[in-house]
Amino acid sequence: MAESSKAGKVFDWETVRQILGEVRPYRRRFTWTGVMVVLLSSLVWIRPALIREAVDVHIAAGDMQGLLRVFLTVVGVLLVEALVQYRVTFLANWVAQSVSLDLRAKLYRHVSRFPLKYFDKTPVGTLVTRHVSDIDGVANVFSNGILNAVGDLLSLVVVMGAMLYIDTSLTLIVLLPIPVLLAATRVFQRHIKSAFVDVRNRVAQINEFVQEHVTGMHIVQAFNRQESEAKAFSDINAAHRDANIRSIWAFSVFFPVVELLSATSVGLLLWLGTGQVVRDTLTLGVVLQFILYVFMLYRPIRQLADRFNVLQMGIVNADRVFNLLAKDERLAAPTHPQSPSWRGEIRFEGVWFAYVDKEDGEPDWVLRDVNLHIRPGERVAFVGATGAGKSSIVNLISRLYEFQRGQITMDGVDIREIPLEELRARVGVVLQDVFLFSGSLRENIRLHDSAKGDDAIWAAIEAVGAKRVVDRLPEGLDHDVRERGATLSVGQRQLIAFVRAYLSNPHILILDEATSSIDSESEQWIQRATETLTQGRTSLLVAHRLNTVRDADRIVVLQDGAIAEQGTHDELVAQGEIYHGLFEKQFQSMNLK
Repeated sequence: MAESSKAGKVFDWETVRQILGEVRPYRRRFTWTGVMVVLLSSLVWIRPALIREAVDVHIAAGDMQGLLRVFLTVVGVLLVEALVQYRVTFLANWVAQSVSLDLRAKLYRHVSRFPLKYFDKTPVGTLVTRHVSDIDGVANVFSNGILNAVGDLLSLVVVMGAMLYIDTSLTLIVLLPIPVLLAATRVFQRHIKSAFVDVRNRVAQINEFVQEHVTGMHIVQAFNRQESEAKAFSDINAAHRDANIRSIWAFSVFFPVVELLSATSVGLLLWLGTGQVVRDTLTLGVVLQFILYVFMLYRPIRQLADRFNVLQMGIVNADRVFNLLAKDERLAAPTHPQSPSWRGEIRFEGVWFAYVDKEDGEPDWVLRDVNLHIRPGERVAFVGATGAGKSSIVNLISRLYEFQRGQITMDGVDIREIPLEELRARVGVVLQDVFLFSGSLRENIRLHDSAKGDDAIWAAIEAVGAKRVVDRLPEGLDHDVRERGATLSVGQRQLIAFVRAYLSNPHILILDEATSSIDSESEQWIQRATETLTQGRTSLLVAHRLNTVRDADRIVVLQDGAIAEQGTHDELVAQGEIYHGLFEKQFQSMNLK
């Protein structure tokens, strides 16, 4: 999935400012790291100067004692540089990991508050990329990017200053290849920009494909799609390889150019320097000092290419992360927060709702002008053909989606004025597709309130009739259900969902196709548990199997997103219209079986 980015700018200062803003809680360590980088860079001139002294002063005079002092001084300088480098590396990576921790947590908290509509249109692999590899790229800016780049630039200044101070004419000759190097660097930058963006897009495509197909592997295997999907993945993988090769090609050309120009500078130095040594206008120590300075000059230039790689990738990554953080997809906060009495009265007044918009701008309405009054403690069932809008109605009550027109109230309070946390804490939901997180059964049951103890959990298990299921598990409540509850059957997961809803003790209960995947024996247990759970609280039941809602206080029949009929089971059957037809079809189907 291609995305726009600011990769066209090596230093997009707005993005850089945002990146540096993330280091604010750790600015003391970051500043101290910067100070040590400056110190380390300012020491680069010392060792070549000591080598010059050793050759021109002590070796020339045969002063072994003086040579030993120089040697010990060089060792001392190396030890200081090593210690400072250790602290720089440790602190830079500490800051990088701390920023990564904070930014990843901030991004997850931000995204977790988005409505489901956002996740319907955004591939999971894209969000995984943002939370993992993109934030790692931002962290690399601190661990191996911006401070090191500053250090390399400062080293260049120090080395060139030292060279100019010693011999200006010789320095200018040594620097003759630099304009060629600058031109090569500019070409390298232009080529690498687009390559980096392409690499990041290909990584996102791979994540999206792998996540989607691993999750849907049962479909891939059931339809014998292994080979065709492997071919599709090979194409995506090849595009990722090609994008990386384009970036590698730039480095494979640039680095030899740097080495060639470095060797050219050394060659010029040896040609001119040795001639002056022979003529006794220059000392051998100065020539050796200049040779070391040339290597010190080109090494930071080469390293700057790596720093540029990190910074460029970091800017691309950071731009994506900050763009996601800047998205204001969250549901609007209440302008005048209110708490209803939670008697359980619900009203729909002229509600229109669409999941997506049509290309011409007219919404594709799923619910059309719905008007409905649900009394406190009433059990209301919603039935109708697939796509009639049954699940949409209950999704709106929890504000999992936002309706476009009309009003929904609870005890006379607009649900948009009820704090979202309070609303969802008072509404219990059991869905057809039960999702269990990897971890223990206990953790999944008390998902609503982690403070619930085992006594309360077992009470809920017995009330729902799931004790026989839990007793069969070898570890009981400590049983690891694995990802999506893979170690439990569909029926077992459904029973656990009922336990979870019972334990939360909601004021309003929503059962969305909650018995569709239950066998006949489990259904009997759940029906009894449902009667207990719905007692004294408003309950909304969505069902295809009409025999599960015959005892509802009222049945609402939906057709094409509008309420077509409502009444008790007997009243609707007596009317002989839509509900009667649905009931007859299911009754005949059951008899045929």
